[in-house]
Amino acid sequence: MTGSAAHDHNGPLTDTEVLRIRNDFPILEQDVNGQPLVYLDSGATSQNPLSVMEAEQEFYEQRNSAVHRGAHTLAVHATDVFEEARATVAAFIGADDNELLWTQNATAGLNLIAYSFGNASVGTVSEYAKKFAVGPGDEVLVTEMEHHANLIPWQELCRRTGATLRFIPVHDDGTLDLDAAATLINERTKVLAFTHVSNVTGVINPVAALTAMAHDIGALVVLDACQSAPHLPLDVKALDVDFAVFSGHKMLAPTGIGGVYGRAELLDAMPPFLTGGSMITTVTMAEAAYLPAPQRFEAGTQPISQAVALAAACNYLQETGMDRIHAWEAELGQRLVSGLEAIEGIRVLGPASGIPRAGLASFEVKGVHAHDVGQFLDAAGIAVRVGHHCAQPLHRRLGLSASTRASTYLYNTTADVDAFLAAVAGVRGYFGVAGEQP
Repeated sequence: MTGSAAHDHNGPLTDTEVLRIRNDFPILEQDVNGQPLVYLDSGATSQNPLSVMEAEQEFYEQRNSAVHRGAHTLAVHATDVFEEARATVAAFIGADDNELLWTQNATAGLNLIAYSFGNASVGTVSEYAKKFAVGPGDEVLVTEMEHHANLIPWQELCRRTGATLRFIPVHDDGTLDLDAAATLINERTKVLAFTHVSNVTGVINPVAALTAMAHDIGALVVLDACQSAPHLPLDVKALDVDFAVFSGHKMLAPTGIGGVYGRAELLDAMPPFLTGGSMITTVTMAEAAYLPAPQRFEAGTQPISQAVALAAACNYLQETGMDRIHAWEAELGQRLVSGLEAIEGIRVLGPASGIPRAGLASFEVKGVHAHDVGQFLDAAGIAVRVGHHCAQPLHRRLGLSASTRASTYLYNTTADVDAFLAAVAGVRGYFGVAGEQP
C-alpha cells in the first residue's frame, strides 16, 4: 500500500520529516492562483493521505455490502471490517468497542446526545434513564467559547424541557473564567458541555478540573473533541468524561463520519434518538425493544466505507505519533502568534505568544474586513478561514463580527507559516490603511 505513514518515531517532527509526510497528501502539490498552495484551513477540514483514500476505495472494490444484515460472504466481510474499524477508532480515543457510536459528524453526535436526553425527559423510559432527564429548575451549562454545534442543541433541549441554559464566561484573552465556573457548577447543574480546544482562540481547556467539579455534584460531562482528537493524544477514560464527540473530516478522514463516545453503562440506559431498522431486538405493531449500544444508536444503513477510512486515518496518525503531532503544531501555533503580533495593525484573538495554545491563530486586521483578508491571501495561494467560525457569541464577546483564522496540521511546515505571515504583512498596505491608526 502506498501513502503509509512510515515515519521516524524518534524525536520531534522536523521540517524535513514534514516534507516527507506531505508526499502522502497529493492535493498539497498543486498551485492555486499561480502560487504553491499553502493550506492553513485544517480547523475547518483536513486533507486525506493516500492510505485513507486507498482504504475507502478498497472497500468499494472488494467488500461493499450492507453490514449486520446479510448472511452471504460479502456481507460478513463488510461487517468484519466495519467492526474492526470501530475497534481501531475506539482504541484511538481510549474507549472500548461498545462505547463508540458512528454518526455523520460531531454536530450529529451532539444532537444525538441532547435529543436522547430530551427523550429521557418526557417520562417514557426506564427508571435509570431518568438520570438523563432535565426540566424546570435544572441547568445545562456550556461555555462562552462554544461553536454553534455545542450550543444550539443545548438551547433546543432547554427550550423543549424548561431547563435553564447558562454559560461560563471567558476572560479578555479568551481563556475560561474558572472562578466563575466554580460558582456556576452547582447542585442544579445536570449537564456540563464544553469544548476541549477552542476553534477560534486555540485555548486548551482544563478538562480534568472541569470534569471533577461537575462530577462532584453528579452532573454529566459532554466533551466536544472536534479540535483535540485530530491534534493531541486523547484518552476519554483518563479524562473521566461521560461523553465525547469528534468529526472524521477534521482528522484526515472523509466527510460523513464522526463518533460519539459514551460510558457503556450510560449508553445502555440512554433512550435512542433515531429509531428504525438495525437497532432493535423485537418489533410488534405497538412497540419495539432496542439492542444494547452501540447498535441502539445506529438506525439505518451506516457510513461503512467512511468508518473504514476513518480507521485508516487513525492508524496514520498513530504511526506518526500524536505526541509528536501535538508538539509540532504547538510550535507552529507559537510561530503564528508571535509573527502576527509583530505586524502593525494586527490583533490576535486568544492568549499571547508564549502561552500554550493549539496550532491555530485567529486575528483581526484593523481597517480591513476578514473576507477581504481571506481573498487577499487566496490570491497568494494561501487558504484560511474567514467569518465567525460558527462561534458568533465568542466573536461578540471579543468585540468582533468576524476574524481570519490560520490553522495548521501535521503536513504544515515552518515555511508555510512564514509565507502566510509575509502575506499578512502586506494586507493593510494593499487596502490603503497602512498609514492609519491601527
